[in-house]
Order: sequence, then C-alpha cells, then structure tokens
Amino acid sequence: MLKSQFTDDRIEAGCDEAGRGALAGPLFAAAVILPKDYSHPLLNDSKQLSRAQRDQLRIEVEREALAFRVSRVEVQTIDEINILNASFLAMQRAVEQLTRMPELLLIDGNRFRTTLEIPFHCIVKGDGKFFSIAAASVLAKTYRDDIMEHLHEEFPLYHWKANKGYPTPAHQAAISVHGITPYHRRSFRLEKQLKLLI
Repeated sequence: MLKSQFTDDRIEAGCDEAGRGALAGPLFAAAVILPKDYSHPLLNDSKQLSRAQRDQLRIEVEREALAFRVSRVEVQTIDEINILNASFLAMQRAVEQLTRMPELLLIDGNRFRTTLEIPFHCIVKGDGKFFSIAAASVLAKTYRDDIMEHLHEEFPLYHWKANKGYPTPAHQAAISVHGITPYHRRSFRLEKQLKLLI
C-alpha cells in the first residue's frame, strides 16, 4: 500500500517525469499536491497500470489534487543540456507553476538539482511508494502519451502511437530505413546505438 505523506506537518508535492528513456519526443514532468491522508486503491506507478487505468486516474488526480502542473522540455533543450538535466528542469518548471507552493518535494529517483529554495527528498522507485509521486507519474505519462500520439500523425512510419518514442524493434527499424526526424534526440547517439549513419 502506498503512503499518503512523508511527513506529518508539511505541504508535500510529488514529482516525477516521463520519457527519459525514449529516443524521440519531449520529456514531461508533473508536480502534484494531494490532500493529507489521500488514498486510492488503484493509484500506483504508471508503468504498472493499463492505458485505461491511467486515463481514469488522470481525471481523478486532476479533480482531487490541491494543485498540479505538468511541464515539458523539448528535444532541442534535451540535446543541449542532456537528459538528466532536462528531467531536473522539467520537474522544477512544474513546481514553479503550482498555484500553491509546497514545503517539501518528493522526487522520484536518486538525484535532483534545483535552484528552488524548497527542501526535497529523493526516493528510489517513489512512484510505487507515495501517492503524490504516483499521481505525478500518471499525469506525466498520460500527457506525454497524448503528444506522442499526435506526433505519430505527422510521422506514422515510426509507430509512435504504439511505442511512444521508445526504442522498440519497430522504431529502430524505421530509423534504420528512414533516418531521423526533428523530434529525435540527437544527443542519444542514435548512430552508435543503432549502427546508423545519420
């Protein structure tokens, strides 16, 4: 069972990102402040949920959250600052846009850097331990999936509707035949990973 709070007396925002391991598309992050003692029997790490469950929970989280924001970092910025820094930036942007400022950030993962003057705690696999991080995971994942499905219409040969930009065999085969698009992350050294000449 996931936990509602890390502390008893602070306003906490759970933060998570989606798209870090993809070869194409923007990175998304979300920050979510849930009511104290909030729980939901289905809410969990978004990777453990079906698409239908994620879509259902997105509606639930957006309705019940005290505050939430979703931010994105585009491919060009990812290539400029690297994917790790892009994930930090996306989470910071989401927090900055919250209508209510948290007193503690719960970060999914083992590292975080920020210019925000808000204490934070990194939690490995936190999206499976705290409801607020799981909620952020669901929002980041569903928002990103929506964008990748939209981009699929522009570049259907890469099967983004199914693979969401991740390195599936079909996606890799499409790159080997058709090359890369403006939405592919050049800093991921695709020519080395896929033995391509780009």
